[in-house]
Parts: sequence; C-alpha cells; structure tokens
Amino acid sequence: MIRALAPSIYVPTLLQFIGQAALMPVVTLLALRLDFSEAQAASLTVVFGLAAFLGPIPSGRLIGRVGARTALVASGGLLVLASLAAYLVLTPALEGTGGIAHRATLIGMLVVMAGCSQVWMLGRQSYLGTALPASMRARGMTMFGGMIRVGQVIGPLGGAAVLAAGSMTGVFLLYAVMTLAATVMVAVFLPAGERRSAPVRRHREHVPRSPTRIRLTRAVLTRMLLVCVGIAPVMMARVNNPVILPLLGERLGLDAMWISIVFGVSAVVEILLVIPAGVLMDRFGRAAVAVPCAGLMGIGYLALAVAGGAAVGGGHTTALLALLLPSMLIALGNGLGSGIVMTLGIDVSPVHGRTRYLSWWNTMMGAGGLVAPLLVAGIVLVAPMTAAAAVTGALCLGGAAQLARVLPRATPPGRGRAPGKGDGPAP
Repeated sequence: MIRALAPSIYVPTLLQFIGQAALMPVVTLLALRLDFSEAQAASLTVVFGLAAFLGPIPSGRLIGRVGARTALVASGGLLVLASLAAYLVLTPALEGTGGIAHRATLIGMLVVMAGCSQVWMLGRQSYLGTALPASMRARGMTMFGGMIRVGQVIGPLGGAAVLAAGSMTGVFLLYAVMTLAATVMVAVFLPAGERRSAPVRRHREHVPRSPTRIRLTRAVLTRMLLVCVGIAPVMMARVNNPVILPLLGERLGLDAMWISIVFGVSAVVEILLVIPAGVLMDRFGRAAVAVPCAGLMGIGYLALAVAGGAAVGGGHTTALLALLLPSMLIALGNGLGSGIVMTLGIDVSPVHGRTRYLSWWNTMMGAGGLVAPLLVAGIVLVAPMTAAAAVTGALCLGGAAQLARVLPRATPPGRGRAPGKGDGPAP
C-alpha cells in the first residue's frame, strides 16, 4: 500500500518539503536584510497562520469542484512562478537597501506559498484518508509526516550549500525546482478519478438537515474542539520553530549557514522516530504518541529559553550548543508526533463528507498557526526572544495534559489494548 502511494503522494511530498525547508529558515534572515525590524520579521509567518485558518474551507471547495489532481497541479505551477519572480526581484535588492516594493514582493511570495500549501495539504490528506485502511491509518499518515521530516533534513542542508555559495535568494530557485518536480509527479501519477464530487454536495445542500445529522455534526465538532485544545500547542510550536530559532541564533551571533545546519541536524533526529511513531499509534492508541510529543517539545522549548539566555555574550561554540541541544530535544518530540495532527483529523472525521470535516479540522489547527507568530511578535516587543520560547514550552506542556485526558475517549483504541469505556472511533 505504501509503495503504491509513493509516486502520487509520498515522493511529491518529499520534493515539495525539500524546497520549502530550504526556504523557510532564510525568510526571517532575508527580511532583516530588506530592512524589516526584528518584530516585523517574526510576524511574517502570520501569513501562513492566516492561510491555515482561512484557507482549508475554500481549498476543500476548490478540490471538490475541479478535482484533487487539477487543484494540486494548478497550485504547484503558481508556486513555481511566484518563487522565480521572487528570485528575480529580490536578488538585486540585497546589493543595496531594500525598498517597499522588495518587501511587498517577499510578503506576496509568502501569501502565494501559504495559500497553495493549503490546497496541497488538504488534497493529499483527504486522499490518504480514503486510500488507507483503518488498520494502517497511523502508519500511512506517519509516513506522510516522515516524508516531510526527510525533506526538512535535505532542505536546510541544501539551503546551507546555497548560502555558502554566497546567494541568499538562491533558495528561491531551489524551491522552484523541487516544486516543479513534485507537480509533474502529481500530474502523472495521482488518479484522475479523485474529482468532481461538488455537484452531488451542492444538490444535497438544498436538502433540509435532519435532527440526526445535526446531532452528528455537533458531536463531531465537540470532539474536534476537545482534541484541538490539546494538539494546537504542538502546531504552534512547529510554526514558531522557524521563527524563534533563526532569530535567537542571530541574537547569539550565529550566521545563516550554521542556523540552517542546526535545522538539518534536528530534522535527522525527527526521522529516526517516524516509523516507530506510526507503529506505536496503531498498536497502543494515539495518546501513546501525542502526549510524549507535546511534553518533549514543551521541555525542549523551556530548555531553549534557559540555554539561550545563558549563552548571550558567550563564544561561538557556546552559542551553537545552546541552540543545537534544545533543538534536538524539540525535534525528538516533533519526530515522535510525525503525522499525529493529520491522523487525529482523520480519526475525528466521519467517513461521509470527510473532506468537508477535514477542512473544519484544518481550520481549527490553523487558529493555532495564526496565533503562534503573533504571540512571538508581541512578546519580542516587550521581552527577549527567550521569553517567546518559554511561553511556547509552557503551552505545549498544557497541551500534553489535555491530550492525556481526552484522547483515550476521542480516538480509536490501539490493537495492543482492549478498548475501555468510551473508546472507539469517531462517528
């Protein structure tokens, strides 16, 4: 099953995230070179938060109207064009002082990137929810997350090579090449049959909702909200990672190449847990992975706050270790949670109308992504970057407690234990 899905889902995901992971650590540093303030550079990723919050429902409608393959190919082509335009416009700007037009170009590129990424994520998540049998759902979704992690290893290291060659904007070219290759694979291998369910849905929307259907919808939304409260801090921690680490590294005196290497080394740690995480979820239930994921990320961010504060004014080696060691602990938790958000989304979404329910789930997750960079930007206006790391860590620890409470009742039990009272799949 995994091999059959490789050319249409897994390999394109790997290629896309190689390019994206090469670009993201450079965005905040590039913003500083274009005369954004530190708080403005930190708040740039709010674009992704807005897209994650506002984008899933329109993306679901687009996929239903034109089909998954058409939507993915069109958004992929738009990404390639936008990244090439960003390279051509921003490269000359780095030789002098960035103006308003150059700053607007960077923001525009991030808007396109964020919007198209929503189409890509929802289309593949919905397709996997249908293609994967329930008995291997966690392993299949974790493999999806694993491809993201592998891309996050290769991407920053490739980005570091581009930066070492002296071209900060060269990462836009790398992103364009990887996205083009991913788009071609989707166009060739994704089945054309995954399309055009929109007319049926439009017809059904005119049918009055029965009391049973209303109760089902309320039950699903309630369950989603309970799980969301626990897992949203993990999403916030992931969004904050490419913001807090580069800015803290810059404050500690590390250059862009070393910061990219820290991202790459941390991603290696994440990859080591991709396969075990999926096996654990399928065998022992979602809480066996989700709770340690949130807890380890929380401890890692708190360690980053302490070490980052202690290393200010130290030497290069001290600064590097202060950034690298907590990042590896964060990566350990993040790797354990490979695919956990997508798996939980499938778990709490009924089979009928799954794309619509998944768009609601992704919107809830997007709320965390929207709040995260705003939280960092607000904190750094009045406190050092280490305070933002500490707050992120505290939220993750609170999320771990919530997940430990609700997941045994809200998600299917694993095969390795008998279901307890209230255990079972989502309606």
